[in-house]
Amino acid sequence: MEIESRHSGLLKAIRSILSEARQKAVNAVNSAMVFAYWEIGKRIVDEEQEGKDRADYGSFLLQQLAENLTVDFGKNFDARELRRIRQFYLTFPIRDTVRPELSWSHYRLIIRIEDDRVRKFYIQESISQGWSTRKLDRNISSQYFQRILSNQKLAAEKSSKDEGNQLDFIKNPYVLEFLKLPSDLAHKEKDIEKAIIQHLQSFLLEMGKGFAFVSRQKLIRTETSDFFIDLVFYNYYLKCFVIVDIKAGKLTHQDIGQLDMYVRMFDDLEKTETDNPTIGILLCADTDNVVAKYSVLNDNTKLFASKYQLYLPTVDELQKLIENDIESLSYNTD
Repeated sequence: MEIESRHSGLLKAIRSILSEARQKAVNAVNSAMVFAYWEIGKRIVDEEQEGKDRADYGSFLLQQLAENLTVDFGKNFDARELRRIRQFYLTFPIRDTVRPELSWSHYRLIIRIEDDRVRKFYIQESISQGWSTRKLDRNISSQYFQRILSNQKLAAEKSSKDEGNQLDFIKNPYVLEFLKLPSDLAHKEKDIEKAIIQHLQSFLLEMGKGFAFVSRQKLIRTETSDFFIDLVFYNYYLKCFVIVDIKAGKLTHQDIGQLDMYVRMFDDLEKTETDNPTIGILLCADTDNVVAKYSVLNDNTKLFASKYQLYLPTVDELQKLIENDIESLSYNTD
């Protein structure tokens, strides 16, 4: 029995060593290829700048290179890919600005972004949050940066730094296409809640940084009644609980009143002395600017109403939603 236990421990240790070594090897290869592409891009640009007619010469140069490199290294070096490599260097002309933590697949997505500030945001978040290329692609498509920025603009106008920090972690809208619920059908709150639990990892990623799942249908018991909160999370950056109440319909003042009660009860019965005050998010199919303006949302910095989308909107649709978001939330700064 002792021999089997020792063997099991040794096997586990060796597996861990090999797995770590393989991952380091993969990371080293990815890093080496990224810098190799940067060097190739630099050589192409330098050569083009020596040409008398840059446009014509550049096109001829890439086509010739593609034909030659395809023979030697395969179709990964066609003219289209060489244009990407060229653009990579033009986007990051200073070698030290290239982050080795990201793969070439990450950079193929990042170089499509024209705004330098937005590029830096996605680079930093990809590294700090460990985004896969699939996650990065989705966040770019769903305008993750712009949805965060819409609340940061409001945060800059707020007098309280803590309130501003909270807005950095709240989105509007939340894009929930991964729930795989038909967007053209009416849904019940329990259906949306169930789908969120089934796709919890994706939902946490959509929520943003620092969120951890705590409970579903959390029971809050008072002396006279029992109450059930749809979803409870904890954010370790804000150091507070975040409760989410799901509404399949349009925002109403009754919904806001219920969420306000839940937050107050949670603070009184669940929050510890080391936790910051609880934040409440009302996740609803549609918001109402008038209800928001004349309800407790107007002066309560711990309550938020956010619209959810069950499909991935187009860029234009998202831009309109974000603009409406800034307008609808501006009541907090009046």
